[in-house]
Amino acid sequence: MFRGFATMNLYADDLAAARDWYAELFGVEAYYAYPSAPATPAYVEFRIGDDGDEIGLIDRRYAPPGAANAPGGAVMYWHVDDLESAVDRLIALGAREYQPITEHGDGSGFVTASVVDPFGNLFGVMNNPHYIEVAAGRAQTVATPA
Repeated sequence: MFRGFATMNLYADDLAAARDWYAELFGVEAYYAYPSAPATPAYVEFRIGDDGDEIGLIDRRYAPPGAANAPGGAVMYWHVDDLESAVDRLIALGAREYQPITEHGDGSGFVTASVVDPFGNLFGVMNNPHYIEVAAGRAQTVATPA
């Protein structure tokens, strides 16, 4: 029934600044903006990573009534190959530490960290052996003719 992550939405008071910050972080420009005419749209979207996962940035004026402005709640973790470098880059770009690099479990390689972006959103990164295993299996399926 659940087929995978589709879009993660983050809110920002200054959408143009958030768009530019995430473009710098990801190394690509947003591929979509709505509306497309104004200099500062209400929504922009990036496609990132192996599966083209979508991150949407929304002007905070359109947040649901009662939406929290303080960081908290669920953390979406992005698999990265070099966790320490990813955290260092996020901090260098102006994010602040939320959860330091933390190993989980029995030493099986699940390690996480999270930051608060300059716009008040939680952003998690992790080393996830399961992600690597699934990606390798997908690559092997593509490489092996049916």
